[in-house]
Amino acid sequence: MENIKELLKQNGFKGELDDSPSVIDAYSHDASLFEVKPKLVVFPKDKTDVEVLVKLISQEKQRDASLSLTARSAGTDMAGGAINDSIIVDFHRHFTDIEMITRTSAQAQPGVLYRDFEPRTLKHGALMPSYPASRDLASIGGMVANNSGGEKSLEYGKTKDFISELRVVFSDGVERSVKPIDKAELDKIMAKDDFEGVLYKKVYELCEQHYDAIKAAKPTVSKNSMGYTLWEVWDRESGVFDLTKLIVGSEGTLGFVTDITFKLVPAKAHSGLLVLFLRDIDKLGELIPAVLKHHPATFESFDDQTLWLSIRFMPSFRKMLGNKRFIKLLFSLIPDGMQLLRGIPKLILMAEFTGQTEAEVRAKIKALHSDLKGQRVRYEINGFEEDPTEGKSEKFWVMRRQSFNLLRSKVKDKHTAPFIDDLVVNPQYLVEFLPKLRGIVKKYGLFATIAGHVGDGNFHIIPLMKLENQEERDKLLPAMKEVNELVLGYHGSLSGEHNDGLVRGPWLEQQFGKEIYELFKEVKHIFDPEGIFNPHKKADADWSYSYSHIRQHF
Repeated sequence: MENIKELLKQNGFKGELDDSPSVIDAYSHDASLFEVKPKLVVFPKDKTDVEVLVKLISQEKQRDASLSLTARSAGTDMAGGAINDSIIVDFHRHFTDIEMITRTSAQAQPGVLYRDFEPRTLKHGALMPSYPASRDLASIGGMVANNSGGEKSLEYGKTKDFISELRVVFSDGVERSVKPIDKAELDKIMAKDDFEGVLYKKVYELCEQHYDAIKAAKPTVSKNSMGYTLWEVWDRESGVFDLTKLIVGSEGTLGFVTDITFKLVPAKAHSGLLVLFLRDIDKLGELIPAVLKHHPATFESFDDQTLWLSIRFMPSFRKMLGNKRFIKLLFSLIPDGMQLLRGIPKLILMAEFTGQTEAEVRAKIKALHSDLKGQRVRYEINGFEEDPTEGKSEKFWVMRRQSFNLLRSKVKDKHTAPFIDDLVVNPQYLVEFLPKLRGIVKKYGLFATIAGHVGDGNFHIIPLMKLENQEERDKLLPAMKEVNELVLGYHGSLSGEHNDGLVRGPWLEQQFGKEIYELFKEVKHIFDPEGIFNPHKKADADWSYSYSHIRQHF
C-alpha cells in the first residue's frame, strides 16, 4: 500500500492514512461474527478527498485487482458490511457536520452519530424516526447504508422513506446530487453523454424492460433490507424516478454517500407503555391484531432469556445509566418482581403510545388495557403493567435495547453470533413460526435471546457460541439453511433491518430467484464497473469467502 499512500499524497489527498497494527486490528471487526483485516485505513477530510480517492483506486484497479474501498462510520454493522481486506474509508472522523435543521428537514454528513443528531432535531420539535436499537452507537451514514429501521418503523417506515436528497461520489470519482425526479428531468439527464447520463439511462432501461418482474419481486412483508430496492426506483403511474431508493440500503456497494438530507416528522411530547406478560405464545397470532387495532406507535417484544439476562447483569446498567437513573431503575422493577411470582413470562410485549399530553397517552393505554383485560385467559396473558410516562417505561426499553450489548460484553465463555438475527414474517404466522424457530435453535444446542418488533414480525435472534471451536462453526451453515427455509416458507425476508453484508448476501438468489438476482448483479455493474466498492457484499457475496473470515479470536 506504500505506492497508494504516495499517490494519494501526490494527488492532494488532505486526510490521514494509517496502516499501523493497532488501527488495522481495530478496523478488522464490526459488530458481526466476521474478521477481515484491511491493509490501509484512510480518513478523508472532505468530499474532494473522497473524489481523489475513488478516482485513484479506479485507475489503479487495472494494475492491482485486489484494490477496493469500503465505507465505515461507527462500525456497528451486524452483518459484516463495514469490513474489507483492502482499504477502509472512515467517515466518522471528519464528516461530522450537521449543516441545517428545520421543523421538517435536516442536512448532515454521514459520520454524525444519531445520539448527537437527535437532540438537535428535538430542539426544533422534530424527529428522524427510523433509528435502530443501537441508536446510542450508530451513525446516520450507517443508517442510510443499511436502510435502518427500528422500534418506530411500525408507525413511520424505514430510512428510505425519509431521504430527500443524497450527495454521492460515484465510481468515476465525481460527487453528484441524487434525489427523486420526474420523467422530464430524467430525460434531460439520460441525454447527457457522461457517466451520470449513461448510469441513469441503463438503470431506467433495466427497470422498464423488466418492470413487471421487478414490481412482483417486492417482498410482501412490512420491511426488507435484502438486495437492491429496484421495485421503488421507477413508477410508471406517478412518473417518478428515484435513484435514492437504490443507494439507501446498498451498503456502500454503489458509491459513497457524502451528505444526507432527511425529511423529519413532528416529535410527540409524551409516550408510555402497556406491558403484557405472556405465559405462552399459542394465541399470539390473535393477540397481535387485537393490539394493532389500537394503533400503537411501537409494538416491541423480548423473551424470557432476555429478561433473565437483564436481571443477571443488572449491575452493569449502573455504568450505562449513572447512579441516579440506576437506582430509579431498581425501584421501578419491583412491580415486575411481583409479576414473576405469577410465573416466568415466555414473552413480554411492549405496546407504546405517544401523544401531545400525558393525559392523551394514559387514555390510549387504558383503552387497550380495558379491551384486553377481560380476555386474559383467551390470550394467555399472565398480567399487565401500565407505564404511562417515559420514566416508568424506561426499564423495559433498557432491557429491550441493551440485550445485544449485554450478550456481547458480559457472557465471557461464549460470543454473540448474529447470523439468523433479522428475519421477518407477517405477524399472522407467528403462532406457528416462533415454536418452529425455537425448535431449530434447540436442535443445534444454541443459547439465544429472541427480541424484536412484534408488530411487523421482525425478530432478532442472537445465539451465543464458541466460534473458536470448529464444532460450533460447523453449526452455522446447516442452522442458517433451516432458518432460511422456514422464513421463506412463510413468505418472509431474511433481513428486515440489518442488511446482507457477509452473512446474508450469499442467499439473495434463494430470497428473490435467479431473474431478480441477475438484475441485482447488473445494477452493481452499472454503478461500479471496475468493482471498487465494498466487495463480497450484496450480489457479489459468496458463503465460502464469508465462512473463511469467521472470527476465531476474541
